[in-house]
Amino acid sequence: MDGRNATVGNDAAVGNAVTGNVVTGNVVTGNVANGNAEAGNADGRRLDSATPSSPATPSSPVSPSATAGSASRPASRHPGGRLLDWAIELQSLAQAGLTYGVSPYDLERYQRIRDIAADMLAAQSDLPIEKVKGLFCNEIGYQTPKLDTRAAIFDESGRILLVHENNGTWALPGGWVDVDQSVEQNTIKEAKEESGLDVTADRVIAIQDRAKHNLPPYAYGVCKIFMLCTRVGGEFESNIETTETRYFAEDELPQLAEEKNNAEQIRMCFAAHRDPDWVTRFE
Repeated sequence: MDGRNATVGNDAAVGNAVTGNVVTGNVVTGNVANGNAEAGNADGRRLDSATPSSPATPSSPVSPSATAGSASRPASRHPGGRLLDWAIELQSLAQAGLTYGVSPYDLERYQRIRDIAADMLAAQSDLPIEKVKGLFCNEIGYQTPKLDTRAAIFDESGRILLVHENNGTWALPGGWVDVDQSVEQNTIKEAKEESGLDVTADRVIAIQDRAKHNLPPYAYGVCKIFMLCTRVGGEFESNIETTETRYFAEDELPQLAEEKNNAEQIRMCFAAHRDPDWVTRFE
C-alpha cells in the first residue's frame, strides 16, 4: 500500500475484541459517557468562529443515505456486542493515522484517539490502563491481524493428534507465526516443538477469523490457519509447553483449549482428512 495515498479505513487490520474474558484478564463493558469533541481544521486551529451553516429546511426530506449507516450496520461478530468492536476500530484507525499522518496536529489527535480506545477497553475492568495500553497500543506501522497455525496430524486409524497443555486442556500443535517463518515452515516448527513429531504440511484446511469461532476474545485480530499434515518421524519429547501427546477419535475428544481450537474446528479437520477433494474454507 502506498502510504502517501492511504485511506484510513475499516479493513482486515481492524482488531477483534469483545466483552468478556480478554486474554490478559477479565474485561467487561461499562457505560461509556458521551464526550464533547472540539472540531478543528488541518492546521490545528479551532473552528469555533466559523460561520454557522444555514438550518435545514423543515420540509426537506431526510436523504436515505443519511440514515442507511445505522440501519445497515452489521451485527457484531462477537457475542458481547458492539462497544469493543468500536474500541478496536478506533485503535485501528488511529494506528493507520499515526503511520501515514504528516501534520503534528493530526498526529496528536490520532494518539489521543488511540488512548481513548484503550480507555474504553479498560473501563469497568480490573485491568490497569497501563496493562491495556501495553496490549492494545504496542503496534508499529499499519495494524494487521496476527497469524496462528494449527497442525492436524492423523494416525493410521484416522485419529487426530492433540497435545496436552500445562493447564490440563488439549490442542492441535501450533502457535504464532514467527516473523522469519512462512506458514508452512511455522506449521512444521510448531508441530516439532510441541509434539516432537516431524511432519510435512500438505494442505490448507481452512483460514478463519478467530473472533468468529473462539473464546475468550482477544484485543487484536487473529487469522487462524489449519493445515493437514503427515507424520514422517519423530517422538514426543518433554518440553515447557506440553506434557504429553495422544491420538483421539472424533467421538472421544477431551477437554479442549477453546481459545485455540474448539470441537467444531476439530471436526472440520476430521472432515478434511476423510475427503481427498477437500476445498479450503476461508472467510
